[in-house]
Amino acid sequence: METLKNWYLKLKPYLNKYIIVTVFFVVVIGFVDENSVVRRIKLEREISRIRKEIKHYEQLRDQSAARLESLKAGKEELERVAREEYLMKKENEDIFLIEE
Repeated sequence: METLKNWYLKLKPYLNKYIIVTVFFVVVIGFVDENSVVRRIKLEREISRIRKEIKHYEQLRDQSAARLESLKAGKEELERVAREEYLMKKENEDIFLIEE
């Protein structure tokens, strides 16, 4: 009990109402509030992750658009893709699949 009293006497000069209110305000804003600093940091990380994902899908969209344009531009490219990826053939051709 004596150590508790000594501890209180050491802290008594620092325990005025302004410091108590300031500490309370910092705790509420930093940790308890709906818009706390901790929550804001988590949301910023999520926003960053989503922005990276958006960039990735924009790149995929651009690649797909470029491929679509190349398929629309040339008949040879369209035939090559149809044969290689979809195993299509002309009437007088045979398909041989080679697996490694």
